[in-house]
Amino acid sequence: MEFLGMILVGLVAGALAKFLMPGRDPGGIFITIALGIAGALLAGFLGRAVGWYGPDDTGPGLIAAIIGAMLLLLLYRMVRGRTTRTT
Repeated sequence: MEFLGMILVGLVAGALAKFLMPGRDPGGIFITIALGIAGALLAGFLGRAVGWYGPDDTGPGLIAAIIGAMLLLLLYRMVRGRTTRTT
């Protein structure tokens, strides 16, 4: 159940990351949501491993998920921007 909660937080985090980082995304909304889910899972596992927060701390978990999603979105833009050719 906790894993499903992190996925739902990731959906919200992906949407908020897209809102906070305006601009053109090479992948669209579905890639942004997937990056949000990945950012939430990554932030959740790392935050708990380091001891920053516990499984019941939703506030710091959401903030960490948004930051994780924004970092992954930034990395995706950098990598995808290099491989895309414009004429």
